[in-house]
Amino acid sequence: MKVTVKHWHAVAQWRWDTGAAEPEGPDAENEDVCGICRVPYEGCCPSCKMPGDDCPLIWGECTHVFHMHCLLKWIGTPASKQQCPMDRRTWVTAERKVATA
Repeated sequence: MKVTVKHWHAVAQWRWDTGAAEPEGPDAENEDVCGICRVPYEGCCPSCKMPGDDCPLIWGECTHVFHMHCLLKWIGTPASKQQCPMDRRTWVTAERKVATA
């Protein structure tokens, strides 16, 4: 028996690796969203048109994650006092360590 593939449709999905475990429970849908704009990390911030490397994520030493553009806009306001919008600690950008396999 010989099979010939005449057409195929590839589908892919990507996610930012935030280092968090898969969320579970009633708040699971709210776990993978930017704490400032409330848009999922896989989406883009309101300032961007396309998600991905042009709209990266930024981690703080406090372990909170945001779209980089959202955080920069927040930090630029006088009301922010250079603090994390989630826990009000002084914002310090964390170094991301890339996991090697």
